[in-house]
Amino acid sequence: MSIAAIILAAGESTRLGRPKQTLQINQESLLERAVRLASEAGFSPVIAVLRDNDLIDAVQKQGAIALLNRKSYEGMASSIRCGVEAARSFKASGVVVMTCDQPGVTADHLRALTADDAAITGSAYAGRVGVPAYFPAASFDALLALQGNTGARELLRGARSISNEALNLDIDTEQDFRKAQALFER
Repeated sequence: MSIAAIILAAGESTRLGRPKQTLQINQESLLERAVRLASEAGFSPVIAVLRDNDLIDAVQKQGAIALLNRKSYEGMASSIRCGVEAARSFKASGVVVMTCDQPGVTADHLRALTADDAAITGSAYAGRVGVPAYFPAASFDALLALQGNTGARELLRGARSISNEALNLDIDTEQDFRKAQALFER
């Protein structure tokens, strides 16, 4: 049984005004950090869903699979579908869906999400349940049916969850980035 990681990195970063995937903390881009943590958590394959060709080399150098989402304009659901289709082709028994803009994520937290490999499990923070989140293969059809920019929010409603308030910081603005640098730079 192998659990794949799907790193959603095809967003436009409109609020930030520049690609958040390339922002550096400790001489490592947010995308490279997400790939490293997914690998450290033991997920295989690690699949990064991208918008630009520019990021492919960095992802592949880390041993991950880089997929270009040609329909990223449709919203987050298109990236989830792209990643799940790839994970299914690798016969993954489940997937952890994560973003690259949550610097508080750890490999230990990612592994903990998969403790019950039959249960959808999300991350609890800021009074909600969200990503990173684990989805067993039995939920792949539901993930492939997602549309728009809402992601898997409905599938996580009432799901098992693991608390991690550090995930509440996601980088959407320059202020968020400065906060992340202050918290995570060594």
